[in-house]
Parts: sequence; C-alpha cells; structure tokens
Amino acid sequence: MPDIREYDPKTAYFSMEIALESGVPTYSGGLGVLAGDTLRAAADLGFPIVGVTLLYKNGYFRQSLNAAGIQSERPEQWNPSEKLQNVGPLSTVTIEGRRVRIGAWCYRIRGVSGHEVPVLLLDTDLPDNAPQDRQLTDSLYGGDDVHRLCQEIVLGIGGYGVLRELGCASISTWHMNEGHSALLTLALLEDQLTGQAQTPVADADIEAVRQRCVFTTHTPVPAGHDQFSRDLADRLLGGDRARLLEAAGCYHDGSLNMTYLALRCSHYINGVAMRHGEISRGMFPGYPISAITNGVHAVSWTAPPFLALFDEHLAPWRRDNRYLRYAIGIPVDEIRRTHREAKHAMIEALKRRTGVQLDEKILTIGFARRAAAYKRPELLFSDIERLKWIAQHVGPLQILYSGKAHPRDQQGKETIQHIFAAAAALKGIIPVVYIENYDLQWGQMLTSGVDLWLNTPQPPEEASGTSGMKAALNGVPSFSVLDGWWVEGCIEGVTGWVIGADGPADPGAEASSLYGKLDSTILPMFYGRPADYGRIMRFCIALNGGFFNTQRMLSQYISDAYSADCRGHWPTRIDNVTVRTGENRPAA
Repeated sequence: MPDIREYDPKTAYFSMEIALESGVPTYSGGLGVLAGDTLRAAADLGFPIVGVTLLYKNGYFRQSLNAAGIQSERPEQWNPSEKLQNVGPLSTVTIEGRRVRIGAWCYRIRGVSGHEVPVLLLDTDLPDNAPQDRQLTDSLYGGDDVHRLCQEIVLGIGGYGVLRELGCASISTWHMNEGHSALLTLALLEDQLTGQAQTPVADADIEAVRQRCVFTTHTPVPAGHDQFSRDLADRLLGGDRARLLEAAGCYHDGSLNMTYLALRCSHYINGVAMRHGEISRGMFPGYPISAITNGVHAVSWTAPPFLALFDEHLAPWRRDNRYLRYAIGIPVDEIRRTHREAKHAMIEALKRRTGVQLDEKILTIGFARRAAAYKRPELLFSDIERLKWIAQHVGPLQILYSGKAHPRDQQGKETIQHIFAAAAALKGIIPVVYIENYDLQWGQMLTSGVDLWLNTPQPPEEASGTSGMKAALNGVPSFSVLDGWWVEGCIEGVTGWVIGADGPADPGAEASSLYGKLDSTILPMFYGRPADYGRIMRFCIALNGGFFNTQRMLSQYISDAYSADCRGHWPTRIDNVTVRTGENRPAA
C-alpha cells in the first residue's frame, strides 16, 4: 500500500473528473483536463498537493458515429490495476442509512523536477457494499439525481474520510474544483464540531471551515449548477446531517444547491477568466468572487516537434514556462518548419484513423471540444454557398471537427448531425472530417496540427475555454468569438482574429464577420504572405503560450488562495479598490 503521508500534502484538490492520461478515461472534457493539467503543474513546481476524484471503471463513454452523424455510446471499460496502485478499503460513508465502504486507487504524476503528486481515485465496487452502491463509481455523469447525489456524497464526504484515514494531517487548504465536492465542507464542519451533528452552529464554526476552503466555479449559466431537492438530500444524507446543513444555513431556496454550499463555506472564490469573474459576481451578488484565468500544462500540450524546438532555443522552459516569452526570438522560418512537421504528423494519423488523405499545403481549420449547442460548431456553415465561393475563389480550405455530446444532450447530438450534413453539402469542394471518440491524444494532435483554431461559443456562456491556449503553444492562431479567455488573449492581427463584436450573441453578424475575415484577411495572408502568418504564429507562442499555462495559474492559486496570508478576511468589493473586513457576510 502506498504511504500518501510521505508526500505530506498541504492542499487537497477535489474534482469530479481528472484527466490523467488517454488510457485512464476518467474525464469528459474541459473540467477534467484542467484538473489534470493543474496537478501536472503542481508536480513541475514541487507543490505538495493531493488530488481526489472517483474511479469510473466504465469511463465516460466511447463514442461511435454513423454516416449521418448519429451518436451512439458504449462503456469505455479499462483495468485500473494496469495503471494504478490499489490502496484498499479505507473509509465508510452513510447513504440512505446504508454504510458504504470506500476504497481508493493511487496514480502518481511525476513532474519535470522529479517531484510526484498523488491522485486518489475513490472506488465503491467492494464486496461489502450493496449492489447499487457498488455501481456508484462506475460511470462519469451517469444516472439520475439520486445516483448523482450519491456520487457527490462519496466524493466530498467520503474523500475527506479517506484522506483522514491515510493520515494526511498537514492539509490546510481544501480546494473544490466546481461544486460537485461541496459536501466536503459538511465533513469539515462535523470535524469542527468534534464529529457530532450539533445545533445551533456558531458563526465561528462556519468561519473555521471557511478559512480552510477554496472554491473555483466554472459555469456561467444557472442551469449548470448542481442542486437537489431538500427531500432527496434529507433522505440520502440522513437526519443528523440534514439538520446540520439546516443549522449552518446551507440550504438555499429550499434545496441543496452545491454551488451555494461551496460559496458559503469558502474564504476564496474564483471564476476561471476575467470576464467569467464579472459574470459570476452578477450571478451570485454578495459573494467576493475573484478570477484566476485558466491555463494548460505546456509540456503536455506541445507537439514533439515544438518540444524539440523549445528545448533548443528556450532551455529552461519546461521548469519555468515564462521562458516561452522568449520564443519571440526564434526565427520565423523555424516556427513554420516546425509547424509543418506537426501538421504532417496529424495528417498521417488522420489517414490511419479515417482513411482520409488531406493536403498538407491547404489551410486547415480545427474545431474540437464538447459537442454542445452553445458552442455553435455549425456557425461556420451558416452560408454554405458563400463558404464554397471563398474556397473556390480566395483559397482552398479543409476542416477538422471532433467532440462528444453528453448522452442525454439531444441538442448537442444534433449539432454533430448538422456538421455531417454540411460536410455532405461541401463534398468535392471543402473536405470536412469529423473524428469520433475525441480524447487527450487527439486533442493534442489537432491543436498542434491545424493552421487555424476556430471557436464560436454563444457569449457569455464560455467560462474560459482552453483549447485555443493549447493551439497557441504550437503556434496556431485562434479565430474566435470574444468570450472566455480570448477576451484577454486576443490582439487582433497579432495573436489571431476576433469573430463579431464584443457583446451579446448576434449569429448573423458573427457569420458575416467570420466569412469576411476568412475572405479578406486570413486566407490571403496564409497563401500570399506566409512569412506574415508565421510572425502571428510566433506571437501566439510568446504572448499566449507564455501566459496561459498552468504553472502561472497554479502560482496565482498558491499566492492568492492557498497562502495563509490570504485568510482571515473576505473582500466586500472587487473592483479597482478592494476593501477587506471580517464582518460583512452574505446572508445565509
């Protein structure tokens, strides 16, 4: 059994999903990839942290698409013993009066410095558990509200119990990556009250928990926040814990809202981009929500040819990503040559996967992310005839798509079908390929191999987005609606191009802007002034790759959220001047 105490973690990082590697399918998309990148950065920086998530022996799902783009799903089963070390049964949590045993598996992330970060994957598939409880850690985001709340009890309360049983006594910060693990705060409160569900709960008890907790919210729309009826919460948690939640003022509008629970019980709260912080303060008035813009793990998302280029020119960059800023001194011809190598590798991999042979000389547009209606992947096809004209009269195009729709997201599934229909309409003029079963490997391949990264979310629904950051590390400019991270990352004509105006969604104007810039700016530069396009590629690396990385992001969490200097106060305003006090609190 591994001894987690040898790592002496000071921070525990809880996330419903964590992307560890392609062979460990414990993630569905951006939230899990961010979590994995965060822990990889901690390993690079030698920061003492432990990750906590669920095991998911059936993964998220394996996607299949038929000729019409209709998605079907099947379990993505894997064998934990091939990738992880079994820590064994460790703790027990009570769900609906049943005692549920929780075991754990350990995955170790090794950083560039040799430092290791342990990640614990919780497992309820144990012989002592009832059949329905053995299935709680089978699948990511599966089942109904009962199943979902049971999973979140295992993650938050069970995860805390596992760390306690492992003797991780030095943890001073408990970081909740989204609200799924918010019941962690209930476990901390129980310990604060010496393990008894006592009422009333003093303000000092809530404050003691608050000083230990950090909460990152990722969702800019109310519907994306988990909430459960009070009857269901009372039934699954049991009377004592339900009364403790009530006494602590942790029910919101008669329900157990996991976001409000985390907000109430955290001393530091942040959105994941500057604009997302602004939106979140509007959604949750009275709470001091700051912002730490997401990043990506630079070494993981940089293609092998660029790894070699950076190692040659920017020797310390792996341990200190700030050296990517000096990519501005790499000759443009070397940037372009290296990108051609990455593009060749992608096109060869695509041919092996799909049988489709693309042309390495043609401008290739990439779009890969979760298939959801608000991502608007079909905006590019708003005017098929105009797109055909551009390809025939200005310069040829080829387009790559990838992404999974949640099994219950019918609108997301329909967006995939719309792309297949557009591909059929463009056949013979513009090749459009949809790569099924998107994963970490294809994410890296696409973000490094295309020539232009397209992003068309409906503002303001993109909390951050990170795929364009991955593209930037590989010198691929973004062409994006102004939302999420792109508000901070876009310098028009330097790091890429904006689609539309800065404001509410206007699909007609955005489509017109998209076609106009392809026609008059991007394609003419790509084909007619390749050195100028190469300079934009270099700026992407130096300006965006050098900033939008998880080494910078985690350093901000360490200084702004985890440090003891940050505690003991809540800011009452967040604008140009921040006034801090220990008195003002939002009403329970």
